[in-house]
Amino acid sequence: MRIDPNISLVYSTDGGKIEPNNEPKAIPEGDGIVRIHKDSKGRKGKGVSVIKGLGLDEKALKALAQKLKKQCGCGGTVKEFTIEVQTDNREQLKTILEKLNYQVKLAGG
Repeated sequence: MRIDPNISLVYSTDGGKIEPNNEPKAIPEGDGIVRIHKDSKGRKGKGVSVIKGLGLDEKALKALAQKLKKQCGCGGTVKEFTIEVQTDNREQLKTILEKLNYQVKLAGG
């Protein structure tokens, strides 16, 4: 096999797998107040409650989301340092978070 020095390498399986970039994302800092928004855009009219401003890392957010989902009896997810819970009952979420010593405000309509 003859290698031409004028041709650059396009693809090779010689190097093995490429290491993923696993840098931890920076936790957004808030003002210490947790806000619960109501959102239904892009969800075919279904309402969700979006919880912002917790200031926790991803592992702690997932644990808190699991606890909230279990107590509300609904589904949800963690996206970009926010928790989305598939319920319109923001008062129940506010009560649960206040018991966990968070300062909570209901934001939006």
